[in-house]
Amino acid sequence: MFRISLVAILMALSGLGAGAHAQTVPEVSRGELLYANHCIACHTTQVHWRRNKAATDLQTLRSEVRRWQAISGLGWSDDDIADVTRYLNALYYRFTPAG
Repeated sequence: MFRISLVAILMALSGLGAGAHAQTVPEVSRGELLYANHCIACHTTQVHWRRNKAATDLQTLRSEVRRWQAISGLGWSDDDIADVTRYLNALYYRFTPAG
């Protein structure tokens, strides 16, 4: 009886451990990392929700990302700008891509 109980306990514990390992960490995008490291210090979420925001579509959002990274002297590549634009669009703006 003791042996069966011990086996049952071990099986239950191994199942709990497997569940803990099965949890995944949310994937963090490059755009999110760039924004978090270089932009979030000056931007709160309110800047993206304000009534008179500069970004009115995906193209102007990309232009704003390009403009502010240049003002900040970040020297981002076109891919970096696209990644941050994609991140901001997914998180705040939800503009539909043209075409």
